[in-house]
Amino acid sequence: MSNYFQRNKKFILHFAFWTVYASLFFYTISFGRKGDPDWERIVADLTFHVGGMMVISYLNYFLFLPRLLKDQNVGRYLLTFVPVFLGLAFLWLRGKQAILQHFYPDDRWMYSVRFGINVITSAFFAASCVGLLKFVEDYFELEARRKELENQQLTSELQFLRAQVNPHFLFNTLNNLYYLAVNQSTRTPEVIAKLSGMMRYMIYESNHARVPLDKEIEYIENYLSLERLRLEDDVPITFEVNGNTTGVRIAPLILITFLENAFKHGVSSSAEAPWITVRLDVTKDQCEYRVANGKIAEGSKTLHDKSGIGLQNVRRRLALTYPDRHYLRITDNDDRYEVVLKLDLK
Repeated sequence: MSNYFQRNKKFILHFAFWTVYASLFFYTISFGRKGDPDWERIVADLTFHVGGMMVISYLNYFLFLPRLLKDQNVGRYLLTFVPVFLGLAFLWLRGKQAILQHFYPDDRWMYSVRFGINVITSAFFAASCVGLLKFVEDYFELEARRKELENQQLTSELQFLRAQVNPHFLFNTLNNLYYLAVNQSTRTPEVIAKLSGMMRYMIYESNHARVPLDKEIEYIENYLSLERLRLEDDVPITFEVNGNTTGVRIAPLILITFLENAFKHGVSSSAEAPWITVRLDVTKDQCEYRVANGKIAEGSKTLHDKSGIGLQNVRRRLALTYPDRHYLRITDNDDRYEVVLKLDLK
């Protein structure tokens, strides 16, 4: 029903206006007078009256108003439309007088100044109302085009931000692989296999507005496996998932940035008793993601650690993908760094 209204809203608005106007005029010339209705006179007067109104109104609607909107010249509009309006209104008035004279040959009220003023005022009212519809329609069309352009711009920006994730992730993972290769670890082939699977997901499966949450969880688990291999299981890393994740879909690669950030802030040779905990709680309408880690001493951070490129990226992606439907809290204490992200899944 809403789609039908959107496709035919102009016709519906104009039809509704003329239906209301014709109904009011019909009441005025029939039941508003004493005696039984004269249907022949009513039909003739109603048809000529509404028809004349429509000719004047839509001549302005289709011819004069588009020129006004295009040229933005009110003076030229008045100089061209007013003479035409007065000429047509005069002809319309003479036609109504002829019709009424036929049915009331002994009356002269239709030739009074008051009657003429009422007729011309009615024509002006109808032309103004239909003209106002033109302005309203053009405004909503302009708003629709503006929103379409805005959506296209947001889509392009979101695609650009998602594309930025790939080199960021690749940089971090190649660092992991570098550590293992330098130490000549026997786990290097396993890391390459996991990296291949993750890259396959990033390139082929994450190019959608929403992806299954189970795929994101699998991606996180593979990432944690790579980190455990690099760290040789010396750092306590816990990952807990609660709730039913079947059928849940979220924006791709939103969660991983906070996990990467946790390893940057929480794992270092200078860190004392490093640790990382990750928890994902899923309900019917909400997904809550928590990442916490111990802090590295301030003096041991590198320039890259302080850049925050990943966090800037994910904040912008959240604003574009979940506008007014997400909550993000970052707590940065002396010994603890924690991120809490809540996504509205409705």
